[in-house]
Amino acid sequence: MKITLIAIGKTDDKKLIELTEVYIKRLKHYVSFTLEIIPDIKKAKNLSEAQQKHLEGEEILKRTQTSDALILLDEKGKAFSSVQFSQYLQKHMNSGLKNLIFVIGGPYGFSEEIYTRANGKVSLSSMTFSHQMVRLFVVEQIYRGFTILKNEPYHHN
Repeated sequence: MKITLIAIGKTDDKKLIELTEVYIKRLKHYVSFTLEIIPDIKKAKNLSEAQQKHLEGEEILKRTQTSDALILLDEKGKAFSSVQFSQYLQKHMNSGLKNLIFVIGGPYGFSEEIYTRANGKVSLSSMTFSHQMVRLFVVEQIYRGFTILKNEPYHHN
């Protein structure tokens, strides 16, 4: 199985980029993982929220195939403990799925087309975090999930 994290907009914070890259490098020992950044929509200030979400949605859909599992990182999604999330990953691996794609939306969330296409929603917290920080959190939790599945000492109960 391959896991992809799609995120809207670049991160300017070098420390967050470095930390995210640390976990991406660690993840390579367990699974094929890529982070795809969709550039910010140009002239977004001239667009309504709905128009911006629609254009971001089109870019997300260009990067997916119908056979991919598309999981949205959404505050209204299912909340997991780290152990439960590792079991969630294992379930997807056991299903024979080729591509598991997690998506971090833009500042206004997702378009209706993306919600319709999605195979599920996961919530990291009921709190709100910057989209740049969420990237780090997601990659770390995927890494943590694999260490739990391998019974490695990274996660402590």
